[in-house]
Amino acid sequence: MSVIIPEKDLPQSLSPSDSVEAAYSETLADTASSIQRGIPVLIECDKDMAPFVFLNLRNRLRQHEIRCLYLDGRPQTEEQQNLQSGLLGMMIAQLRDAVRGAIDRRVVVLPHLDLLTTSQGGLTAEAKEVIPLLYENPELVWLGFKDPSFSIPSVIENLFPKRFSILGIPRDRLKALITQKESRKFGREFNPWNLYKYVSGMNAVRLRKLLSTLEGEDYPADPKHALTQIRQATAIGKMEVPQVELHEEIGGYDNVKRRLQTEILDVLAVKDGKIEAQEIQRLEQLIPRGMIFWGPPGTGKTLFAKAMATALGAAITIVSGPELKSRWVGESEERIRQIFQRARQSAPSIIVFDELDSFAAARGTYTGSGVEHSMVNQLLTEMDGFKNGELVFVVGTTNFAEILDPALLRPGRFEFHLHIPVPKSDDRRAILKIYDEKMNLEMDEAAVECAVRRTGEFVEGAAPGTQFTGDHLNALCRSLARIRLRDDRNDATTSADVERALTEWVERPSMTLAEEQVVATHEAGHAICTLFCEHTPPIERISIRGDLAGALGFVKSQDPAQKYIVTQNQLLDRLCVLMGGREAELMLLDDLSIGSSGDLDHATSIARSLVEEFGMGGETVGVGQLITRPFGSERTRQYSPSQLELVERAVNRILETARQRCIGILNKNKHLVETLRDLLLDKKVVDAKSLGDWSTANQVPKQAEQKITTVES
Repeated sequence: MSVIIPEKDLPQSLSPSDSVEAAYSETLADTASSIQRGIPVLIECDKDMAPFVFLNLRNRLRQHEIRCLYLDGRPQTEEQQNLQSGLLGMMIAQLRDAVRGAIDRRVVVLPHLDLLTTSQGGLTAEAKEVIPLLYENPELVWLGFKDPSFSIPSVIENLFPKRFSILGIPRDRLKALITQKESRKFGREFNPWNLYKYVSGMNAVRLRKLLSTLEGEDYPADPKHALTQIRQATAIGKMEVPQVELHEEIGGYDNVKRRLQTEILDVLAVKDGKIEAQEIQRLEQLIPRGMIFWGPPGTGKTLFAKAMATALGAAITIVSGPELKSRWVGESEERIRQIFQRARQSAPSIIVFDELDSFAAARGTYTGSGVEHSMVNQLLTEMDGFKNGELVFVVGTTNFAEILDPALLRPGRFEFHLHIPVPKSDDRRAILKIYDEKMNLEMDEAAVECAVRRTGEFVEGAAPGTQFTGDHLNALCRSLARIRLRDDRNDATTSADVERALTEWVERPSMTLAEEQVVATHEAGHAICTLFCEHTPPIERISIRGDLAGALGFVKSQDPAQKYIVTQNQLLDRLCVLMGGREAELMLLDDLSIGSSGDLDHATSIARSLVEEFGMGGETVGVGQLITRPFGSERTRQYSPSQLELVERAVNRILETARQRCIGILNKNKHLVETLRDLLLDKKVVDAKSLGDWSTANQVPKQAEQKITTVES
């Protein structure tokens, strides 16, 4: 069946009352039937809908000679007019008169139940006075109205055995809520299902007001103008409509973009192009409503959510997970419920729960008050309540996807998982070029490539192991822009500017010449062993400036060609390199610093893993795995005390073999250690080009020279 509606089949005019009947006739009939049978009813609907719903029900009940008493706080008698008790006091007085003065069965209408509670759902002083009245007269039939933005206490809600929700618009009734004149603003072929995604959260009365104000030409080739007016009217509260182009304003991350495009955006685009109801409904079943965007901090998880919203024309709200928590019972769940309510009213929309793991960690791991479990349940309840055709997506961002509650990750909930990792070199290049253009940095090609290489290292001045992300690249480019502003520059940004931006304000240790001599000797030893070990990656950079947190110097190598396979030879070469700093100090300084502590710890760990985990300890130990590492636990050794000596001997043998191999390399190439040390003392930082010039001047053997990255600076 086609969803295209001919103009002649649409109504010529509609009053608000007509629209309420057209949209909710089935629910209203069920409500009236329940009241006729003496069953109290609670209706959840927007405030502006309540009067029209009441009028519809009153007319239905009049046919059965059932009277309604509407208690809205307006004075109805001269005595009530003389009372100075305010709206709430007047409502309570009216309620008291209705309960104690009733001599026959009647329907008492309570249009403002939310006034009897606080926003946290607790009882007000007035509510405590009202509750006994509500239960006092069993002859009365109650009809209550509840605003979806507020909760009411259970003691009041339990008064109503029947509950109906009149929220949003049923998709199959939308065709009855638009007039012929209004349909012309959307083109010659009116497709209410395409319009539905923009108005699914609106009630019929509000929709009629909005449609009656649409401006623009009739029968446009593109309905964009009319849809834009609707979009501006439905984005309420903290919802924003972002403008972030996925392919133009986010650099790199081709795989991430392709997956988001093909699995979400393209499916939605195909759905919007269909006109058969069954085909549309089939495609809607393919679209995941819940998504997890995970990866390190600063990689652009929220930015990708905004780009997705832009592509869909959706509003977005970003909610901080920790800020949702409240010390008041029930308030955290109420906040989640209100967020979903606003998102439904602003559909199409995306809710982003930033730091989802702050309240949705696996059950049994909570360390807080226990409210997290209730928050997860409320979140799942709201997600399970999505209607067909209601375009509301939920995105959870986290740095720790592995700790999330498995109940959240099953199909039908947060089933779409998108990994956004630290940017690779191509990604960094693309990101830098976008910022270069936006900030008018005029970076030359050499500067871009220098920035790409330097941001492949750890962030100087940050916590150890911090890698460059999109946020760090943005900060780098803003620093370059400030340098150009301070220096009143209009020329090109160079590699020297990039280096200045990265290092100008980094606090480094102020070492004496003697200390620099030790550090330079140590790093030269590491570097020479790297050059002469076949299974180590090429060197990119050596520094003795103390610009890496926790280290006075470092040797930076390229990423290994094999990223997923680690061999025994690679580990043994790594042990030799780790010994290089210590043995170079002994060889040239005839002394040892404690700077080798970290190297020895790492080396010992590798040697133990070779013996205990990888079965590479030799024939005396055997090939069995001697330890296990249960998730989240420390090593568990599985060998007897009699095997301990064999294991320790094997570990010591591997370490000593690596040390002797290192000593042999350094003794044979002592002049290279000395000249590289002197180069480091002179320049402090030796990049790939300088290292290449040094290797040529010192006639480094060809096999070792290949271990120098020959990228131009």
